[in-house]
Amino acid sequence: MERHVEGRSASSLFAGFRALGLFSNDIPHVVRFSSLKRRFYVTTCVGKSFHTYDVQKLSLVAVSNSVPQDICCMAADGRLVFAAYGNIFSAFARNKEIVHTFKGHKAEIHLLQPFGDHIISVDTDSVLIIWHVYSEEEYLQLTFDKSVFKISAILHPSTYLNKILLGSEQGSLQLWNVKSNKLLYTFPGWKVGVTALQQAPAVDVVAVGLMSGQVIIHNIKFDETLMKFRQDWGPITSISFRTDGHPIMAAGSPCGHIGLWDLEDKKLINQMRNAHSTAIAGLTFLHREPLLVTNGADNALRIWIFDGPTGEGRLLRFRMGHSAPLTRIRYYGQNGQQILSASQDGTLQSFSTVHEKFNKSLGHGLINKKKLKRKGLQNTMSVRLPPITKFAAEEARESDWDGIIACHQGKLSCSTWNYQRSTIGTYFLKPKELKKDDITATAVDITSCGNFAVIGLSSGSVDVYNMQSGIHRGSFGKDQAHKGSIRGVAVDGLNQLTVTAGSEGLLKFWNFKNKNLIHSMSLDSSPNMMLLHRDSGILGLALDDFSISVLDIETRKIMRVFSGHQGQINDMAFSPDGRWLISAAMDCSVRTWDLPSGWSNISLYSVVSLRPLPTDYVPSVVMLPGTCQTQDIDITEENVEPSDEMIEYDSPEQLNEQLVTLSLLPESRWKNLLNLDVIKKKNKPKEPPRVPKSAPFFIPTVPGLVPRYATPEQNNDPQQSKVVNLGILAQKSDFCLRLEEGLVNNTYEAALSLLKEMGPSGIETELRNLSPDCGGSIEVMQSFLKMIEMMLDRKRDFELAQAYLALFLKLHLKMLPTEPVLLEEMTKLSSQVEESWIHLQSLFNQSMCVLNYIKSALL
Repeated sequence: MERHVEGRSASSLFAGFRALGLFSNDIPHVVRFSSLKRRFYVTTCVGKSFHTYDVQKLSLVAVSNSVPQDICCMAADGRLVFAAYGNIFSAFARNKEIVHTFKGHKAEIHLLQPFGDHIISVDTDSVLIIWHVYSEEEYLQLTFDKSVFKISAILHPSTYLNKILLGSEQGSLQLWNVKSNKLLYTFPGWKVGVTALQQAPAVDVVAVGLMSGQVIIHNIKFDETLMKFRQDWGPITSISFRTDGHPIMAAGSPCGHIGLWDLEDKKLINQMRNAHSTAIAGLTFLHREPLLVTNGADNALRIWIFDGPTGEGRLLRFRMGHSAPLTRIRYYGQNGQQILSASQDGTLQSFSTVHEKFNKSLGHGLINKKKLKRKGLQNTMSVRLPPITKFAAEEARESDWDGIIACHQGKLSCSTWNYQRSTIGTYFLKPKELKKDDITATAVDITSCGNFAVIGLSSGSVDVYNMQSGIHRGSFGKDQAHKGSIRGVAVDGLNQLTVTAGSEGLLKFWNFKNKNLIHSMSLDSSPNMMLLHRDSGILGLALDDFSISVLDIETRKIMRVFSGHQGQINDMAFSPDGRWLISAAMDCSVRTWDLPSGWSNISLYSVVSLRPLPTDYVPSVVMLPGTCQTQDIDITEENVEPSDEMIEYDSPEQLNEQLVTLSLLPESRWKNLLNLDVIKKKNKPKEPPRVPKSAPFFIPTVPGLVPRYATPEQNNDPQQSKVVNLGILAQKSDFCLRLEEGLVNNTYEAALSLLKEMGPSGIETELRNLSPDCGGSIEVMQSFLKMIEMMLDRKRDFELAQAYLALFLKLHLKMLPTEPVLLEEMTKLSSQVEESWIHLQSLFNQSMCVLNYIKSALL
């Protein structure tokens, strides 16, 4: 997640995963040929990153790392992709990582031109800089007067060594030698701004696209115009030539049409109308292939093949998302792998959360598909349905008949759609007797069995239709279900109850089968939308006063009322278990309401401290995720003031002196101390380990729970005595020394910390060595008992004290009564242990009684 410098920008519960449905924007694409793989690749911009596709199958190959700002232009050579953002541009290797960054421009860069080991960049102030790619150093800088020559296009003419051709908004063109820094020639132009420059297949010939819609085929060697073409669709956005033996030139336009011109006959041979619904951002004929690659701001990347006798392009492959804002999204099915989305562009599409190869478009809705096929209408815009505003989907009978029902903006009839066939369905559902133009469908739902559709109208009527036959199966109410417009309809999971909400402020419950009214209730405000969680029977109602009411459809009572949004609530979603309600509103906030908790979010994987938020709480701005699942940008985090949105709580070692506190050690450190003899017996090897013939090199370590490297032994004296020093054998351990110090200072923390670091075998060895027979003393054993007293007195590390004491008694129980000093300590310790256990036992009993009552009582 990216962070704002001003403060916290990450959500406490949700983390960005990735963006779906992004394929192209208004930046022209870049086509590259990989000589290693012998394939073409096309790169399109999607905001702050770019996608690279394999042209052969149009499959996504790579997603680049994000840059801080939106990309404003792109270019590529055989090895690197260059992308400019603001006044900086970077070189990307392997279509992903930034390997070079070039800083020096003061204005926004809008043109990039690779030039061997150099790259040329031009900004909006007409400053041209030539960079050496690998050293990132400036080679040359040229500054042009914007009022006289504002650079609008750049081209490196084929075979023209060290030369570039520049086009201007004023209309003139200049040919420069960038090695000698000399202006070679100025072309007067055609008094119209240059918008595109493209090398023709013939040497010395370039195509010049103009603001007037003209395309000039010009010989720059002799400054002669060979031919002129004119399009009536506005300025030329891009130009490309076929190189597969057909002398064809394609020119793009701002309205989405493409003109195809024959260079031999000097005439227009075809028009590809509505190739894109927005301006043609870029078009490229693949080298020696009858394929044309186009992209536009309509979020579409298309490949056209020219295999027909008339020379018209046929759509071969495409990757397309929505080209306008979405109106509604819903998961299709229960596995969370497909998302159905409707948009103001009139299409219904499905996006996969698993892989983009599973995406599919259900297309535009057509008013009369049979009429379209019969008459062969070329312009389908006039017969397209308006955008979908609401839809409901159910996959139960998707293989038998249509499983999606949708209502359209300003339309009375509702369309059906088939997900498996990815097309509009068989029927348009509407009441036969209604012929008024002002009545529209406003709400739809489909039953969980997939057999019936419930449609609410702006007139207040609610009708039921059969999805298989399209037959009307009845209406709710005598004349109409509500006096006002229907704002929401829902059917429960068993087809027994139908809930309808009207704009007059009433919520009504109906019997689904006999259509009788069961209950009606008034709402505090007019409802805006309604959402039912069928599994739990919880109904969410967004009201016009920006509040949310949550009802139980069985008891028909309002359970919760949530206030906090400052704008109209656009959509709502329940978590799968019905415990959370998430709402999105026009105040640009997404709020999570606890009903009470649980979902696939950060709280499942780490500890999240939740607290209720005030009604006037202002949420922090969250950065949207990119199309790549992992962002590899290294963002330097500055010292940010800690936000009070989520305060991290560090627990002290002991909350209260009266409470019993356990240690944080794992059970394996203390639970098996009394059973060590049994464990050792079971783990005893059948035969001694064999030394391998050639043991691998290893660094010697000190045995223990925390591995540490052993210091090499210093053995410099060859005359070292081999006589064993008995004093070394009798050396006391660190634990014994700390116990002796504790007896003097009455502090046992050092001894206890040593014991905590040991494993069960080490603890047993240390406690066994406390007795005088094994090198210890009575004083050391007394000090150990005092350490246990200290632990019980402070009520910390309670389970460790019990385990250590139990092992101590097991090892030394026979000799303890024979020593008066130890017997006295044992007596004091016994009463202390008994007192603490009685206190804990009473608490345990009380808790067990409460739990048993809750389990057995009928609440």
